[in-house]
Amino acid sequence: MIPILMYHQIGEPAPKGTPYRGLTVHPARFRSQMTWLRRLGYRGLSMRDLMPYVRGERHGKVVGITFDDGYRNVLENALPVLRDVGFTATNYFVVRQLGGGNVWDYPEGVPHADLMSAEELRAWAQAGQEVGSHTLNHPFLPDLSHELAVNEIRNSRDALEQILGAPVESFCYPYGGQSPGLRQVVREAGYGNATTTERGLVRPDDDIMGLPRIFVARSAYLLRFLQKTLTTLEDRRRRRAEAAADRV
Repeated sequence: MIPILMYHQIGEPAPKGTPYRGLTVHPARFRSQMTWLRRLGYRGLSMRDLMPYVRGERHGKVVGITFDDGYRNVLENALPVLRDVGFTATNYFVVRQLGGGNVWDYPEGVPHADLMSAEELRAWAQAGQEVGSHTLNHPFLPDLSHELAVNEIRNSRDALEQILGAPVESFCYPYGGQSPGLRQVVREAGYGNATTTERGLVRPDDDIMGLPRIFVARSAYLLRFLQKTLTTLEDRRRRRAEAAADRV
């Protein structure tokens, strides 16, 4: 089983009481997490680099590293750490907010946070990191018509490939909103993998268009982070959730 870490922002957390404050991990804490993974013999990999391990073609001590939304502070604060430890990571970008902000969060009272521009996205890729798609507008895909969902999924990939001049292989469902039908749309759009917000470790029989991840919160102290990442804790929780769903 393989852990895939899910981050959002790497920066100074907002004041107490701010909605979704837990989605911002302090840079010093992120550095500690990555440093200890390396010390323990693990390699942090982007989804592109991780897929041979997910498919069972390669074996080793690996951890997937992903960032949702394309925040500028990830470029500023996470990229230097990734370079120092020799890790790669995937950042999922919202195409129509490149150079903008997290507009989808505003109704919840979440403060504005800058997103990378197209130029910064290219700098991320040129540094050896992966660019993935998080749709055009960050919608909850299950609420859309089939046609609009196809547009969000397929056209975001096309737009990112035009910006990069390179293939885009990885997709992430905004808010984790997905279904068997949406997974098929992602597959038909040409992606090689997709991640959700469902908790758990990746199993050999998982659909690669619906891979679970481990949410890394601001408050995750080092021992807890290592426990969630390097033990079966998250898989046990996943099995309990699956058993509860089966009983419904």
